[in-house]
Amino acid sequence: MAQTRRQFLQQVGITGGAGVLYSTMSALGLTSVAETPAYAAPSRVELNGRRKHVVVLGAGIAGLTSAYELLKAGYQVTVLEARNRPGGRNWTVRGGTVETDLAGNTQRATFSPGQYMNAGPGRLPQHHVTLDYCRELGVAIEPFVNQNADAYLYREGTSALSNKAIRHRTAKADVYGYVAELLATATDQGALDTLLTATDKQALIGFLSSFGSIGNKASGFAYTGTDGRRGYTVEPGAGLEAGTTAAPYALSDVFASGVGNYFSFEFGWDQAMMMFQPVGGMDRIPYAFERAIGKDKIHYGAEVTGLRNTTSGVEVTYTSGSRTRVLTADLAICTLPPHLAAKVPSNLPTPILEALRYARPTNAGKIGIEYGRRWWEEDHRIYGGITNSTLDTVNTWYPSYGFHGERGTLIGYYNTGTNANTYGALTPAARLERALSQGTKIHGDAYRKDVKAAFSVNWMGTKYSEASWVSWPSQTDGIYARLLDATGNIYFAGDHLSHVIAWQHGAITSARATVTALHSRVVAGR
Repeated sequence: MAQTRRQFLQQVGITGGAGVLYSTMSALGLTSVAETPAYAAPSRVELNGRRKHVVVLGAGIAGLTSAYELLKAGYQVTVLEARNRPGGRNWTVRGGTVETDLAGNTQRATFSPGQYMNAGPGRLPQHHVTLDYCRELGVAIEPFVNQNADAYLYREGTSALSNKAIRHRTAKADVYGYVAELLATATDQGALDTLLTATDKQALIGFLSSFGSIGNKASGFAYTGTDGRRGYTVEPGAGLEAGTTAAPYALSDVFASGVGNYFSFEFGWDQAMMMFQPVGGMDRIPYAFERAIGKDKIHYGAEVTGLRNTTSGVEVTYTSGSRTRVLTADLAICTLPPHLAAKVPSNLPTPILEALRYARPTNAGKIGIEYGRRWWEEDHRIYGGITNSTLDTVNTWYPSYGFHGERGTLIGYYNTGTNANTYGALTPAARLERALSQGTKIHGDAYRKDVKAAFSVNWMGTKYSEASWVSWPSQTDGIYARLLDATGNIYFAGDHLSHVIAWQHGAITSARATVTALHSRVVAGR
């Protein structure tokens, strides 16, 4: 049976990954660009003098956005935050930061002035609304290097390329080259005649010639890797030095290694360059929100211990130091993590509590390691970017700030799930030791030398979060959707109530949707 163009593209995706699929679709003119819907902020004119008091539970990004937008529209707002800082999971660790986790481990960060680690979110895609708030709130941004051709890929195993640090550019050149060679050969030999027109075939082979840097038909479309894409053993230089490239790795070794499985990362909607970060740390965003809202409106050290709908509004019980306080308001927006909100004593109906408990917490771990020498720049010529591996450290982030400085702080591991749980079960000292042992496999002995400071985070063990983010068994079976509407006078917001979970963009868009719904209700007099 003849295959359709869609089936053909599906097979391309399976064989070559998202990168090859996207490029093939581009060659056939099948890609498009989407736009983000506009947000209509509530206005003071619409409020028409109504003095409504809204209490916001949580000063994470969703809570801060909710408070900021409501205040601009003329609402009275009180924010209750259990921590002693804004941001929630948006947390930048600097010298002097002290944190005790739920296992009783206390860490005091000793990073040097100007050095820091973003323990939570660390990057901002250019299409995320988070950047609009950076502009509005005056938060300076700079590029975050999310992909670097000279960073490494490292795959454990028994293949010829296993347990070797391979430059990203080298791996990509070989994988793309061999995929292009195979697909061009198959196309030329008629294997795709039932899928593509003659014009399609010509366009595809023309694209593959450039995409994989392969030879012409006379050469059998051979990939030889001699054009410098995969790097040089001797770089081009002065005079007669044209440079020397090594022969490509063998086709079977390249595919057996699995090095190509990571390439689709950079094609992810939320991972493609350009990416950005706030200058000086990600927490520049919540502190800018704090200034705009007014610190007097945010009660820190306020742990919510009760939440009730009443006939006239809401009643929130919280602790402040050794005292228990009660706050009444007209409406509430709860931005607490759903699995923690479900534990707060309340009169929320059973279906809502079931929906909150429906969330599935996910763990993530990070460690920031400060070195007295930026050896990744000096020895490896790596300036920012990510090395990905199948080690339990998974990802190593090289800093995208302080280039050519005396010191630097890299993220020694950023892992999730089982790997994060493995590190989270260790003491901070043991986490560092394990991370250093794993890192030497990729970077050599320099990874252990001249370590000046370290700080690690286990999000499942972090008080008031107890997860890095949550997922849902389903967002279409009606259970998740129960939290999208008001329950009496109580609304919910957070990245977990979006389809951009784990990103600040998701928290902001959810908060804005909640603010819009709340404001519409107030304006309608309901």
